[in-house]
Amino acid sequence: MVFHNFDELVEHVKGLPEKKRMAVAAANDEHTLEAVIKASEEGIVEPFLVGDKKVILEELKKLGKEVEEDHIFDEPDLQKSCEKAVALVREGKADFLMKGKVDTKIILKEVVNKEHGLGNGKLMSHFTIFEVPSYHKLLVPVDGGMVTYPDLNQKKEIIENSVNTLRSMGYETPKVAVLACVEKVNPKMPETIDADALQKMNENGEIKDCIVEGPIQYDVAMRKDIADFKGFNSQVAGDVDILVAPNIHAGNIMGKMLAITAGAKMAGFIVGAKCPIVLVSRGSSADEKYLSIVVSAAAAKSNN
Repeated sequence: MVFHNFDELVEHVKGLPEKKRMAVAAANDEHTLEAVIKASEEGIVEPFLVGDKKVILEELKKLGKEVEEDHIFDEPDLQKSCEKAVALVREGKADFLMKGKVDTKIILKEVVNKEHGLGNGKLMSHFTIFEVPSYHKLLVPVDGGMVTYPDLNQKKEIIENSVNTLRSMGYETPKVAVLACVEKVNPKMPETIDADALQKMNENGEIKDCIVEGPIQYDVAMRKDIADFKGFNSQVAGDVDILVAPNIHAGNIMGKMLAITAGAKMAGFIVGAKCPIVLVSRGSSADEKYLSIVVSAAAAKSNN
């Protein structure tokens, strides 16, 4: 299974046998609530709202919507709001977590807390998925939001996080391109050395359930005709699912170019913890937050 656009993904999630339960930290935010309510009304999630209850109720009234009283937890303090939302997941009362009107560092502090957080000893990375008008299916460029300068092992974990996420959404064998500016290993370019090592790890079974190729240029990964013209024999060219950037700057630039210049729609969340964590910017649109909820619901496991 692959998803060609977000509409297909939305219909898939709507068809799942059960709604995923979502805990929202600092839920007293108009755009967050708009996205949450839309996902709830479509049968995608069952929301649990944590934050300033008075403000939450005021915002819901503006939207002309209601949420069950026992699904709203009054906790105006931002840190305690995050702590409570994390606890709902940890206690099995919610399947994944979403950030509302709160700084990322505050909620991540609770997520990574060794005593009562959601870490599982693995690297956490940022998973973004784009619907690009000129590409035939959804595209995952990583990591442009969390791991700054990943070493070889961290790149391996970023690939594993991303592959596992797609597989939890129904993908069978995701195709992964480890990007560089050339297709040949150059000792003076450490990015190419890492890419080659990652491909070899995949070939010898250290990285499973996917096809990894690298080093490979962006144009070759995205277009089979370009790969053919260059004489580059590839299993992923023109049909890639995951694009692995050499560092956070390249990943961030790639994502923003797709969104701002190429007109792509995006969703994103943190993977590698005990559950997906919807961590879009406070300034993100309700639509982006809604799509991030949808993708997280598709990837989340029931926490019963």
